Amino acid sequence: MSTLNDTNIEVLRFLLTGIPGLEKSHIWISIPFSSVYLLSLLGNFTILFLIKTEPNLHEPMYYFLSMLSISDLGLSLSSLPTTLGLFLFSIHEIHAAACFAQEFFIHLFTVTEASVLSVMAFDRYVAVHNPLRYSIILTSSRVIKTGVLLTSKNVLLILPLPFLLQRLIYCHQNLLSHSYCPHQDVMKLACSDNKVNVVYGPFAALSTILDLLFIAFSYIMILKTILGIATPREQLKALNTCISHVCAVLIFYVPMLSAAMLHRFARDVSPLIHVLMADVFLLVPPLMNPIVYCVKTRQIREKVVGKLCLQKGVDQKNEKGKTFVK
Repeated sequence: MSTLNDTNIEVLRFLLTGIPGLEKSHIWISIPFSSVYLLSLLGNFTILFLIKTEPNLHEPMYYFLSMLSISDLGLSLSSLPTTLGLFLFSIHEIHAAACFAQEFFIHLFTVTEASVLSVMAFDRYVAVHNPLRYSIILTSSRVIKTGVLLTSKNVLLILPLPFLLQRLIYCHQNLLSHSYCPHQDVMKLACSDNKVNVVYGPFAALSTILDLLFIAFSYIMILKTILGIATPREQLKALNTCISHVCAVLIFYVPMLSAAMLHRFARDVSPLIHVLMADVFLLVPPLMNPIVYCVKTRQIREKVVGKLCLQKGVDQKNEKGKTFVK
């Protein structure tokens, strides 16, 4: 364990725990974690590649989907180095500056994903309520401006967090209960006054709750519009355009709210449960969102299947060529 120095942050180290009680099994735990990270990166890079290379996917809905994939990639890559370093190579130490930087990116991409989901809810409302003017209301330039505005807002919202942690004094305790650096975990180790952190942390998290309320309001308006459609067939068709987004919202908010409720109201629960819920929140949305959109969105599903069939056809043709040469 590194010696802690209250006046020099350069020599300060935190120790990561991983999964409490299962320290001897970390090498085996690394297998599912590595698989989830790999599939998450592969799935989200595939979504981005398809949207970039296919002209008929250059529409507002898919631009928002690319923002969601970028948020998922950021969320995965933010926790990947320390998590796999801990489970694969037993690297428990993390420099304070690296810890604060990781905390910034994890919370930044979390609130960014919530913001993107809220904008996607508005996108679905426009598509259902006024489909004929959809391309006029949501132009490419407006989508880009929205993305820049949301990113700027979220950076300004989360940027104080690492500086609030940096100003604190850490005396003797430096053991974190996760395989990464969440804000609430780090601030508990301070032996100086952390009241500002206690207040600002939930204030920053409030952004995701406001986004959830906006999503709920958007779907109330969507349902109101759908109920006004004449035929059940058209109602089902309109509702079907929202299924992927509803799944993405549930995949993101159910683990997040569950982890928050456990942290706030079930502190006597085993630390293992708290850590597993936090890990589920970081790992599941980046893994499941590409799967959901590939399965439920016809245009993306067709492109993925088309690429796979094309590659299979090329491989078979090459194999026949080799046989002919022989």
